[in-house]
Amino acid sequence: MTCEDIQKKKLSFPSDFEFSTIIIIMPLNPNQIRSQFPLLTEEITYLDSAATAQNPQSVIDAINDFYKTYNSNVHRGLYPISDKATEAYEDARLSVQSFINAKDPSEIIFTGGCTESINLVAKSWGKANLKKGDQVVLSILEHHSNITPWQQLKEEIGIEIEWIDISEEGELDIDQLDRVLSKGKVKLVSVTGQSNVIGVRPPIKEITDKAHDAGALTLVDAAQLIAHHKVDVQDLDCDFLAFSGHKLYGPTGIGVLYGNKELLKNMPAFMTGGGMIKEVTKDSFTSTDPPEKFEAGTPPIAQAIGLKTAIEWLSQFKWKDIEEHEQGLLSFAFEELSSIERLNIIGVNGIRNPESGIRKVSGCLGFTIEGVHPHDLTDLLGEKGICMRAGHHCTQPLHDKLGIPASTRLSIGIYNNEDEIKKVRPAIEEAIKIFE
Repeated sequence: MTCEDIQKKKLSFPSDFEFSTIIIIMPLNPNQIRSQFPLLTEEITYLDSAATAQNPQSVIDAINDFYKTYNSNVHRGLYPISDKATEAYEDARLSVQSFINAKDPSEIIFTGGCTESINLVAKSWGKANLKKGDQVVLSILEHHSNITPWQQLKEEIGIEIEWIDISEEGELDIDQLDRVLSKGKVKLVSVTGQSNVIGVRPPIKEITDKAHDAGALTLVDAAQLIAHHKVDVQDLDCDFLAFSGHKLYGPTGIGVLYGNKELLKNMPAFMTGGGMIKEVTKDSFTSTDPPEKFEAGTPPIAQAIGLKTAIEWLSQFKWKDIEEHEQGLLSFAFEELSSIERLNIIGVNGIRNPESGIRKVSGCLGFTIEGVHPHDLTDLLGEKGICMRAGHHCTQPLHDKLGIPASTRLSIGIYNNEDEIKKVRPAIEEAIKIFE
């Protein structure tokens, strides 16, 4: 049974089994939200959601329920629990489709993560459509996952990579993009929707419009954006968009690639094997249609069910409320960190609401402290239960641009509150005294 079969026909299940979920919009109460995350205790101040967000109990329960009551493979089993697993898996695809407003569920490909999604585009669309001398545009903000696949094609095919720089405030240089596009060699513009180090958001819709006007396609790495801002692929008019489930309060081991239906249809299979076959002979094979075409082997069934539950959980809150809550936390964190002697917040000069005239960032703040290595700092903070990330955050070109080898990152989720942020400044000041 395929994705298309699921849309055409609802299977018969026991009366106590229900896929349809009515989502009731709830007020955003940080303390009430926090209570739904079993890992978040008074002893743990979790400020590393840009790496991995925590799971609400409902996601854990959904995955547990799958393994306990209908654990089976999908699409080919002709027995009740396999039918149930198949519909749950395809229902997850419908949830993602709705969440990002894709036109068709066949445009939603389940992968192992955002990294695999981007590699799929590079190794399928890229190898089939790019030739020596064609250009792919990246920004200096990019995560290594959106750099190295294109560097591989540079080595294998001879494509060229053009880099778009940022200003001192972290703004993407759109004039530079215009100059690169005007050369007529660009085939793809592949950019992040939100930096995982300095929290800035490039103007994706403007970039997409400019790329299309120049005859190029666009890919959006939405790994960081997806949990902090509404993503509408039809409004953005992007050709590809990738994200991971574990940044979205869902499980690890699952990602999503959105792709324009016609593009996916004409792309060769990324991996081959069971589940993506229409016919195999001793001499050749033919692939089935998307999305199964790009989901060879046993797919991430439990993870897809968990991702669907995470989407339903997050969808009970208004995006406006989420962004206001998180913006307030980052503004407070900015003021707290700015008061620490020798601490430098990188990439931005301030964080306030848009009316203030100072730029808005999302998700995280990156910083350095003179004379203190980020690894040493986060090690000491970790002993106090404060969880933050240190290193180059898989963005070495950005750190080279900033003139630093590494940074510390404070990143937030919907479950964080000001009391947690208040713990950071005294802990950092104490750590600085230790190193002195």
